[in-house]
Amino acid sequence: MKIEKTVNILNRRARFEYEILEEYEAGMVLTGTEIKSLRSSKASITESFCQFIDGELYIINMMIDEYKLGTFYNHKTKRERKLLLHKKELQKLEKKLKDAGNTVIPLKLYINDRGKAKVLIALGRGKKLYDKRDSIKDRENKRNLDRILKKS
Repeated sequence: MKIEKTVNILNRRARFEYEILEEYEAGMVLTGTEIKSLRSSKASITESFCQFIDGELYIINMMIDEYKLGTFYNHKTKRERKLLLHKKELQKLEKKLKDAGNTVIPLKLYINDRGKAKVLIALGRGKKLYDKRDSIKDRENKRNLDRILKKS
């Protein structure tokens, strides 16, 4: 089993589905087998979201596979994991979540240079269908422009 120094797990659908308003970096409360499994890049945040439970922010539906060498100490693959933010950031997020259409979504899961597991979360608002069409059109225009520049 290969343990990597840099782990970078992205939620590619998030920027397409949501308009990003603000970004925050949060730590996570993990068990021993979870961090070992995370270091071997065995995690997924594509269907996860963040929710306030009793004034604390939790990431829900994040999948961290069971650690291969873990015995009966192994963790549950999908459990609520507490996110660590400063108190003022939590209060600010909770206040903005009360607005209609706002949600907190994870964008990126990584291990920083000090060896701590971090998750980049964002306050986002769901895009409408025409916004998604604009995103697709912009992406295709950029791709075509890059092709033309590459040929010349």
